[in-house]
Amino acid sequence: MSNQNVSNYGWDNSAGPNSSSYITPKILEILKFLKVKRVADIGSGNGSLCGVLNKEGFEVVGIERDAQGFDISNKSYPNISFYNLGIEENPSQILNQEDSFDAVVSTEVIEHLYSPHLLPIFSQQLLKKNGYLIVSTPYHGYLKNLALSLLNKWDAHHTPLWHGGHIKFWSKNTLSTLFEGHGFRLISFYGVGRLPFLWKSMILVAVKN
Repeated sequence: MSNQNVSNYGWDNSAGPNSSSYITPKILEILKFLKVKRVADIGSGNGSLCGVLNKEGFEVVGIERDAQGFDISNKSYPNISFYNLGIEENPSQILNQEDSFDAVVSTEVIEHLYSPHLLPIFSQQLLKKNGYLIVSTPYHGYLKNLALSLLNKWDAHHTPLWHGGHIKFWSKNTLSTLFEGHGFRLISFYGVGRLPFLWKSMILVAVKN
């Protein structure tokens, strides 16, 4: 079987994605509340979130499989370490050069993964004991799903025409089950963007058992 991973996601500049306007402030709030210091960003894209975290005083590294995103990150943020690595690979390349991390963040990544269970497995290896896994993904729940149906928006929302687009759709329960099956315990849930229960995305925080 050929490799199903998208080789070029389409990064062409260092600007943050549209979702960063409502996700990044909450990620910063969570990390500051948890009083963490060292953070790894899995699926760091063009490095924009890493740049914000670095500016806010966190020790951050980025992990990005897409070669173009990796190159943009290195050019845009030369004082931050980035690793051109996917979650299906061995993280020893990182662990041989870095201390373990207090927190792993992964924003709007897990919905693009053919094998999402690899994300918590990879994170487990990077994290200290009692470290945190913070994941954002588009929100799905009863009211939002009903609204999409009533407004006939499912074709646009679940379009198969987006190369490298969303292939897994998560609820709080399904994402919690994934975490709990791979050595994490859910401790917090947040909805971000738009009105409650019509949120654009959700952020789940779990702790390594």
